[in-house]
Amino acid sequence: MDGTAVIGRAVLRLALAAALAGTTAVAQAAPRIASINVCTDQLLMALADPAQIAGLSPYARDPASSWMAERAKAFRRLSGEAEDVLALRVDAVAAAPFTRRATRAMLARQGVRVVEFPVAQSPEGVRDNLRLMGELTGHPDRAAAEIARFNAALARVRTAAAGPRLRVLAVSRRGWITGRHSLLGALLDAAGLANAADDLGIAAGGLQPLEAIVRLKPDLIVVSDDRDLATDQGQAFVLHPALERLYPPDRRIVIPDRLTVCDGPMLTEALDRLGAALARLPRR
Repeated sequence: MDGTAVIGRAVLRLALAAALAGTTAVAQAAPRIASINVCTDQLLMALADPAQIAGLSPYARDPASSWMAERAKAFRRLSGEAEDVLALRVDAVAAAPFTRRATRAMLARQGVRVVEFPVAQSPEGVRDNLRLMGELTGHPDRAAAEIARFNAALARVRTAAAGPRLRVLAVSRRGWITGRHSLLGALLDAAGLANAADDLGIAAGGLQPLEAIVRLKPDLIVVSDDRDLATDQGQAFVLHPALERLYPPDRRIVIPDRLTVCDGPMLTEALDRLGAALARLPRR
C-alpha cells in the first residue's frame, strides 16, 4: 500500500470521526423539556421530538381538556409540583401564567429555565406561542409550518363567512356565554362573525338565563357537542326545548371545548369545523 493510499484512508477516518462527533453534538444540543400546563403540553407534543419530552402536566391525558390526550399517554405524567420536575434534570420547563407561582419560583431558584407562555387571545397570540415553542424546542421550521396551516384555515373560514355578517353566540353548560375576549371569541371575530355576547355586555364570559338568550335571537349558536341526550343539569340547559326549537342542528355549530381551551395546532381543526358549518348554510 503506497503512502498516498495510507494518507487518504487516514483523512477519511478523520472526516468520519468528525461527522459522528457533529451528529452527537447535535443530538446532545436538543433540549429536554418538561411541561407543567395542559396548554403547553400540547404545544410541546406538536413541535418537539418525542425524546425531548421529559414529562407532561397532570391534565395532559384528560380528553375533556386536551386535544392530544391519547398521544400524551406515551410520556411521563408529572404531578405539577417542582420536586418531580427537578428530579428529571431538564433543560427547560414550559409553563403558563396561571401555573402555580410557588412552583415556578422554586424551579427558578434551583436554576431551571422556566419559559412562560402567555394566554393567547388573538390569532397573533396563537402565532407568537407557536414561534416561542419552536424556538424553545429548536424546531422553528415546524412552528412555521403550523402557523401556515393556521393561516390557511383562517383564510378558508373567512371565505365561508363572506356575505351579510352573521351574529353568533357561544353557549355552554348552565348558560355560560363566551365573549370576544377569549380564544373562541377571537376566532369568531377573526372569521368575520359578530359575537352576540357584545349585546349582553359580556366581554370574556358569564352566565345568562335562558330568557336572555332567547330574546337575543342570534343567527347561530356555537355549542361544544351535538348529543341529543343530557347527562346532567348543566348539559340540559343547551338542550332546553326553547333552544332546540329556535336552533335545530342546521343552526348549531359544534366545536368541542378541547379544540379551543388552549392555543395550538388544534385551532386549525376548530376553524375548519367552523368553516364547514358556515359553508352548509343556505347562500345569503
